Amino acid sequence: MLSNLIGIKLKNRVKLIEKDIQNPIQCQQNIMKKNIALAKDTMFGNKHNFQQIKTYNDFSKIPTSNYNDLRHYVEYAQNNKPDILWPGKTNWFAKSSGTTSNTSKFIPVTKESLELGHFKAGKDMLSLYLNNNPNSKILTGKSLMVGGSTNINKDKNSYSGDLSGIIIKNLPFWVQWKRSPSMQTALLENWDKKIKNIIQETKNKNITSISGVPSWTIIIINQLLKKMNLNCLREVWPNLELYMHGGISFANYQHSFNNYINTGEINYLELYNASEGFFGTQCENKHSDLLLFINHGIFYELIPIENECEKEDKIIPLEGAKINTLYSIVISTNGGLWRYKIGDTIIFTSLKPYKIKIIGRTQSFINAFGEELHEDVANKGIQHACNNTQSIICEYTAGPLFFADKSGCHEWYIEFKKPPRDVNKFILSLDNKLKELNSDYAAKRKNDILLKKPKMKIMKENFFYDFLRKNRKLGGQNKIQRLHNNRSFLSKLI
Repeated sequence: MLSNLIGIKLKNRVKLIEKDIQNPIQCQQNIMKKNIALAKDTMFGNKHNFQQIKTYNDFSKIPTSNYNDLRHYVEYAQNNKPDILWPGKTNWFAKSSGTTSNTSKFIPVTKESLELGHFKAGKDMLSLYLNNNPNSKILTGKSLMVGGSTNINKDKNSYSGDLSGIIIKNLPFWVQWKRSPSMQTALLENWDKKIKNIIQETKNKNITSISGVPSWTIIIINQLLKKMNLNCLREVWPNLELYMHGGISFANYQHSFNNYINTGEINYLELYNASEGFFGTQCENKHSDLLLFINHGIFYELIPIENECEKEDKIIPLEGAKINTLYSIVISTNGGLWRYKIGDTIIFTSLKPYKIKIIGRTQSFINAFGEELHEDVANKGIQHACNNTQSIICEYTAGPLFFADKSGCHEWYIEFKKPPRDVNKFILSLDNKLKELNSDYAAKRKNDILLKKPKMKIMKENFFYDFLRKNRKLGGQNKIQRLHNNRSFLSKLI
C-alpha cells in the first residue's frame, strides 16, 4: 500500500519537472539571486560584496575558484564558525578524492544542498524513470546501494565522510525503508568486510534495483555469484529491473553487466551525481545523454576549452551554451561553493531541454604530442577494440611514453576480465578507432614518425584493486584516472 502511494506521488512530480524545463533561464536566474541574497552576510559574501550584486555581470566579478582557493573557508566552517560560505553552521562535509589523488577535499554539505539538491534530484530521477516505464516494479522491492567507504568521522564540531555515507545518515524514512544493506553495513569503513556483509544481507532479499559505480559494483556481483556458485544475477534476484550508475563511463562495463543478466533485459540509467551536487540524469530509455537539473539550488556557468586550455575570459552562463562545444563546468551552490570549478568537461547535446554528455575530467587527457586525446574518445576506442577481439576489460589507464629521438607513443595499462586472443589485433583496432574519431591523433600518427603505434601492458587479475588497497583508496568514491599527460602516475604502477 505504502509503495503504491510513494509511486503515485513520485510519478506526479513530472509536472513540476516539465515546468522547470519550459523555464530554464528563469530558474537559473532565480537560483543565482536567491543564493546571493541568502549568503550576503557570510564571510565570503562580505568579502565579495554580495550586497551589491544585482545582475549576472555583477556576479561574474567574483573570481572562479578551485578547492585550494576555498580551503581556508572550509576549515573555518569545520571549526564550528557560523556564516562562512553559507548562512549558519555547516555540520556535514563530504570527503572527496575521486581519482587516486592523495589530497582529500572536504566539500560542505548544507541542509539546503541535501534537501533541495541531492534529495530533490533523486525524487525527480525516479519520477522520470517511473513515467518512462509505467509497468515498473522497482518500488515493490529494495534497492541495493553500493556506496563508498561510508564511515562517518566525527570531529570536534562537524562530521565528515563519503557523500554516500552522509546521504544514508540523512535519508527520508521511506527511502531508508526501501534501501539495502543495513545502516551498520553501509557505514563500514573496511571495504572487504563490507562486501562480505552486503552479500550476506542481500542474497535472499527482493532486490529490484542496484546503484553504484560500475567498477565497484562488478566486484560485489562477481563475489556474490562465486559464493552462490551461480552464473546469472537473475538467479539471485529474479525481479532485478534497474541498474543506476555514474562516476565513470559505463561503456566499457556494459558487456560484463549484460553477461550477468543472461535472461531477459535490465534497464540502465546513468546519473550525474557528485559530492558537489546532483547535476543530471538520463531521462530517456534509449538515449544516454543526461537531462541537466536546472532548479536544484545550483547556478551553472561554462568555460570553453580550446587546445586543452580553459578560456576563462569567455566564461558564460547556461543561456550561452552551444551544442557540441567542449566546456568545463563552474557551479555556485546552496552548499556554499561559489564559482567553483568541479573539474568535469561536458558537451551539450540539446538546448531545449538542456541535455549534456560527460566527456571526462579536465585533467584526464593526453596531449604530449599535440594529439588532444580525451577520455570520451579513449573509452570508445577501448570499447571498439574489445568488440573486435571478443575481450572484456576491468580497468585501464594510459599515458605517454617518450623515446630518445623525441618521438613517442601511448602506453596502455589494461586489466582484462577476458583478454584478447590476439593482442596485436586489439592494439591495431584501438589505434585505428582513435584515428577515425580524432583527426589530431590521426595527424600525429601519420607515417609513424612523431607518434608511434601504441604499446600495451596486460596487468594481472585484481591489479588495480590491489593498487587502490595498497594506497588506502578502496571504496565507491575512488576511481582510476583514465588518461595522464605525463608519466608521474604511471611510474607508480610499475
